[in-house]
Amino acid sequence: MNSKLYQMVFPISLLFGCGGATPEPTPAAGPNEPRSLDVPLLARSGSHLSGKATFAKAADGVRVTVQVTGAPPGFLVMYIYENGDCSAPDAKSAGEHFNPAKKEHGLPPGEERHLGDLGNIEVKADGTGSTEIVVRGASLQAGDPSSFLGRAIIVHEKQDDGGQPSGNAGERIGCGVITQ
Repeated sequence: MNSKLYQMVFPISLLFGCGGATPEPTPAAGPNEPRSLDVPLLARSGSHLSGKATFAKAADGVRVTVQVTGAPPGFLVMYIYENGDCSAPDAKSAGEHFNPAKKEHGLPPGEERHLGDLGNIEVKADGTGSTEIVVRGASLQAGDPSSFLGRAIIVHEKQDDGGQPSGNAGERIGCGVITQ
């Protein structure tokens, strides 16, 4: 599918479902796994971005819903990073993309991508945007090598162009630590 068309269609299809399909119920969480977590997104690198990311257990992974305000219009990319640390003004304290399977960087819905590659979010002229994606194989289970707990979610100033090794996405303009 044309990547530009994918960027426009993907968030809508995830938010509203396809073909009248009934959404699946949220599975029960394990003893050390939260059912849902809300993570505030804070501005970094001199931006005015704010927002929230919600992480919820899904049947085959983790559903990530992101809402932003104060962001530059256009397509911006989001990633999960290996360290749950947003303390640096440029958010580089979060380290590199979360990639426990040691795969090449890529864009959803492709299978060859970092577990933390979440794709692009479209931001309107008023600086608001939202999207949702299910990350298959991810968890919120403490101690699981594929868990998003203890990591950071970061929004970048540009869209992911698919380039190696990490998408050429520019500065890290929003960051949130994923904790219980």
